Amino acid sequence: MPREFATVTFIGQDQAGVIARVTQLLFQLGANIEALEEQVTRGEFSMTLQASWTRAAFDRDAIQARVRETGLALKMETRVHFTPPGPPRLAILVTREPHVLEGLMAKARRGLGATPVVVIGSRPDLGGIAKKAGLPFIHVPFNDRAEAEKKVLGLLDEHEVNFIVLARFMKILSPSFVWRWKNKIINIHPSLLPAFPGASAYRQAYERGVKVVGVTAHFVTPNLDEGPIIAQEALRVKPQEPLASIVKRGQALETKCTLRAVRAFITKRLDVHWGRVYS
Repeated sequence: MPREFATVTFIGQDQAGVIARVTQLLFQLGANIEALEEQVTRGEFSMTLQASWTRAAFDRDAIQARVRETGLALKMETRVHFTPPGPPRLAILVTREPHVLEGLMAKARRGLGATPVVVIGSRPDLGGIAKKAGLPFIHVPFNDRAEAEKKVLGLLDEHEVNFIVLARFMKILSPSFVWRWKNKIINIHPSLLPAFPGASAYRQAYERGVKVVGVTAHFVTPNLDEGPIIAQEALRVKPQEPLASIVKRGQALETKCTLRAVRAFITKRLDVHWGRVYS
């Protein structure tokens, strides 16, 4: 039987009885709860639910109104994201390195399995690539992270985005942003995590004399470069190979690994339990 799906998020100060109240609300709205994840960090509560409805029980306006009403009563921020029909809709966040974005655009032309709908850049450098692909490019400077993230969240809603790829996006997203898109933000990091997290990963590996380097596609969490690992690719360092050559070969792996992770995500072959991805 065809069903309608939505992701419901509650974020705010931790308090007793929230989970019971929200699950009871969804029961009253005729929903089936497909998945529920909650966490508390430094007194900040976050809960994300995947819910579904039969076509007969589905009332978009009533769902939005009741969730908003409950959020006001709990003094929490709420969000309802309805899953649009068709292939998953992808937002790509970029800074200045083009190779992963170019790989995603090339694969999209041949059949990515998802529809890129917007490219958002913390710098304007890659606007031409997006324009050539027929995609809107929005430059959102991250001088003020809170203001920038607010604008990006609005753009994601406006374009009815289902998931996000950070295509060498060189800004750290806040826990508040990440909670709203839990297990729906894919990042590519240029090392075999958990080794060499943070900036300049290729240089870190080079200076340590590592013989095998690689890249990791992972879900983004509030803890930098510690999210559940989706895919990894590796290469052997050649004797006396200079850093520039390692970086160039690694960038090709970054694109390959990102595409593997996206494919795994959109074919729904991933489950995340206790910080690990199972496929």
